[in-house]
Order: sequence, then C-alpha cells, then structure tokens
Amino acid sequence: MSDYAVTVRNQLVGLGGIVERNVYLTRRYLLWDLAFMVWTIANTLTIVFIARAVHVPPAQENRLATALLVGAVIWAFLGIIFEFVTETVAWERWEGTIEYTFMAPISRSVHLFGMAAYAVLYGLVRATILFFVVVAFIGLHVPDANFTAALALLAIASLSFMGIGIMTSVLPLISPEKGAQLGFIAQGLMLVVSGVYYPVTVMPEWMQWVSKISPATYALRGCRASIIDGAGLAWDDVWPLLLIAAGAIPLGLWIFRCGERYAKRHGKLKRSG
Repeated sequence: MSDYAVTVRNQLVGLGGIVERNVYLTRRYLLWDLAFMVWTIANTLTIVFIARAVHVPPAQENRLATALLVGAVIWAFLGIIFEFVTETVAWERWEGTIEYTFMAPISRSVHLFGMAAYAVLYGLVRATILFFVVVAFIGLHVPDANFTAALALLAIASLSFMGIGIMTSVLPLISPEKGAQLGFIAQGLMLVVSGVYYPVTVMPEWMQWVSKISPATYALRGCRASIIDGAGLAWDDVWPLLLIAAGAIPLGLWIFRCGERYAKRHGKLKRSG
C-alpha cells in the first residue's frame, strides 16, 4: 500500500473516530437531549399555532401552518449544526481533551468535518422527528409532499451550513469568554434575512440582496416547494448552494487555522474563562 493510501486510510479512520466519539457523548447526555427535544417541539408548536390565529379558510390555514413548520424545522436543523460545530472547542474544554485532540495525528479539516458530519446526521434525525410529531399533533395534511427532494436539498444545503459553522467555530477558540454566544448571534443574523417565517419579498430591498448569499434562503424556498406543492429538486436552488459551499468550506478552514495559530500563541486553548 502506498504512503498516500495509508495517509488517506488513517484520516478516514480518524474521521470515523470523531463521529463515533460524538455518538458516545450523545448517549451520555441522552436525557438532556430528550429534554431539549421536548422544548424544541413546544417552541415549534407556539409558532405553528399562529396559523390558527389568523382566521383564514382551512386550506389556507393548512398551507400557512406547513410553511411555518418548515421554517421552524430548518431553523432547528441549522441550530444543531451551529451548536455542534461552533461549540467544538467548548466541548473539548469541558471534557478536558482539547490538548489531546489538537495533537492527534489527524488534520484539522478531518477533525472539523467529523464534527460537522455528525451534526448533520444528528440534525436530520431530530428534524424528521420534529416535523412528524408536530404534523400529528396539529393534524396537518401534506398529501403532495415530496420528502425525497426536500431531504436531498437539505443534504446539499448542509455543505454550506458546515462551511459557515466552521467559520463561527473559531470564535470560542479566540474568545473563550463570549465566543460561543457570538456564534449563535451569527446564526440568528443569517436566518433573519433568509425568510424563516415569512417570504423574503416582505423585507427591505437591501435585505433581499443580502438574502441571496445565505444558503438558508434556498433551503427554505426549495423545502417549502417540495413539501407544500410536491415540487422536485430545482436547479435554481441547488446551484447557489453548491457555489456557496465551494467558497464557504475552504474559507472556513482557513479562518479556523488562523484562529488556531492565534490561540496557541496567546495561550487560549486550555482557558475556560
């Protein structure tokens, strides 16, 4: 076996190890995850019930409630990715493994992609549970839903979300005190221009221009079309997501490397406050 093949194999083993470690961490804190799932369902219901408060005909109410539900589910899905990736450094500090992880014989990109890959898989499971629990609780009807197209688009959008999440993951590295909070602020700022609970056309024109560089805009638009109208995977939603991912992933890795060098020079790796 060539040296290159050995290197690739070792990196893939490392990637699997990162994912496996997160599986064990999830099992360790499973009760907390269940409690957070209950909170997410309750929070989503408070949003979807708005459709009943506007007093429109049943068909329009069902359509509005489904649109709100899709927005809430994608918000929750993106929140999971940002939580896992942004808190990569914070988790290492909590577990006391940050120095061992940063010295492990795997590349930083493999480490971060392992965290992001698990976040996507975990987020998809939670998003699926959230969607069908709320549908059953409210009694929504989605007879034309094309779930295959919606999941495929969400998987493609995940690449862009990973890149942006890696960018924000550097914040707790260079600012142990408030970095994680800044990551969630970045998430909120991205979603406010993406039309989570409203069409982007209601926003001021300058915000509509900003929405064009947010991957959540295309994920929301495409998923709503697939679930409400049964639309297939639209190229108009796919190519912007691929383009954003092609730029966000390399940029995110470069930003993290810069932040890692800064943290090592200033002794911030082990700090907890």
